[in-house]
Amino acid sequence: MRQKLLSIAISASLLISAVPAMAADGDLTKTINNDYQTYLGPLFKHFHANPELSTVENKTAARMAKELEAAGFEVTTGVGGTGVVAILKNGDGPLVSMRADMDGLPVKEKSGLEYASKATQIDPITGNEVSVMHACGHDVHITSLVGTARRMQAMKNQWSGTLMLIVQPAEERVLGAKAMMQDNLYQRFGTPDYGLAFHVTSGIEAGKIGVTDGSPYAGADTVDITIHGVGAHGASPHAGKDPIVLGAQIVMALQTLVARELPPRDPGVVTVGSFHSGTKHNIISDKAILQLTVRNTSLETRKTLLDGIKRIAENMGRVAGLPEDKLPEVLVSEESVPPTINDAKLAQRLRAVWVEKMGKGILSEKPNKGMGAEDYPFFTTEPYIPSVYFAIGGTPEADFKVAENGGTPVPSHHSPLFKITPEPAVTSGVEATVLALIDLMGR
Repeated sequence: MRQKLLSIAISASLLISAVPAMAADGDLTKTINNDYQTYLGPLFKHFHANPELSTVENKTAARMAKELEAAGFEVTTGVGGTGVVAILKNGDGPLVSMRADMDGLPVKEKSGLEYASKATQIDPITGNEVSVMHACGHDVHITSLVGTARRMQAMKNQWSGTLMLIVQPAEERVLGAKAMMQDNLYQRFGTPDYGLAFHVTSGIEAGKIGVTDGSPYAGADTVDITIHGVGAHGASPHAGKDPIVLGAQIVMALQTLVARELPPRDPGVVTVGSFHSGTKHNIISDKAILQLTVRNTSLETRKTLLDGIKRIAENMGRVAGLPEDKLPEVLVSEESVPPTINDAKLAQRLRAVWVEKMGKGILSEKPNKGMGAEDYPFFTTEPYIPSVYFAIGGTPEADFKVAENGGTPVPSHHSPLFKITPEPAVTSGVEATVLALIDLMGR
């Protein structure tokens, strides 16, 4: 871990050459569009063509540190692994954080873009060389963060307080936010008064903003259930305790959690994705393993589901006649994440700012139907920090019309065909973030 500080002279010269000031007429949109043409566009293409996997985003982190230093921020690298934290102090006022994740995915890109990734990397999990792609749009996030840094430096006369920019690793493995917090992020840099983050999405129109009331991203828990049995010959089931039969009973009983224990308007998902047991036709195994994913949109629902899984598994073991020391074991993985929950008052406040400054049509009307998960809430749950996680659209409206008329479908995130129209996504991401920060820290 190292800390890099710019001298006043170097900082001043870099800022004069690298960060153009606001236009005299205060046209933020025009200034950001110009910044995209001259600087952010090429930077986005660089990031897209050079993705890196979770926990080994070394070159990406180094480039982000360089960019944020050039924008006049005090930069610390190596936070929680490859994480980067950039601080800009500008007098008295609130401390506000803005987070962008930077990792790619082990996917071979087939988007057809002229700047498509051809990168390969050694996967730190498997040790195999794999293709790497920004198949989830994190290249938009970090490019927009650089744009935000440049604008906020140029607009220092319009705000007061401390801006914390967080470049987070390993979101795709839901490891990075927790690692940065375990590396004493807030103890070292201060606890934010407000937190912001956004995710580009192929699901809404390019450049538009999506703001979900409540939970924009679900909580996701990875749960393993180990079922102990007593092995026997398949012809003598009475001589053993069959973990496959018990496992099947547990699988069916779990279906009642959402159907009968959650209110009908309270969403939740309990999916058994894997059931492993046995080695041969005529052998009753002595163990079975169930692998589950559990999704929810509130901490209360999460507790109901996880408590219910443990209760059902253990008591079905008792129904089967297992002794207490052989009851099914339920393990919730460390890769689990709580739901992302927007602060209601802050969401309402920022929604009004974006409509006022960017126009009535800036908000997308497309509903959020997914139960995807994020590790961002590790930054905002304990301690609780009022935060808003919003969406920026990345697909031209014409592409949706083509898909609706039976043409080429819009590729989903994590697809090898995934692609974002970068200019409206990056520029809208910068503008929405800057407007939010100015509102929260405005003089």
